[in-house]
Amino acid sequence: MWRVIKSVLAAFFGVQKEARRREDFGRGDGRAFIVAGIVMGVVLVVLVALIAHLAAG
Repeated sequence: MWRVIKSVLAAFFGVQKEARRREDFGRGDGRAFIVAGIVMGVVLVVLVALIAHLAAG
């Protein structure tokens, strides 16, 4: 699970190594990456909205 989270975070920031990406796609379960990406995307949006609300308020 931590490996999937680390890979998704690295991909979010654009620092994923090519070798790691190939390993993830060759060995990992695609659904785990999709779910982790969606969850982290929602968390990112909520955090940005919260920071914007606090800054405006």
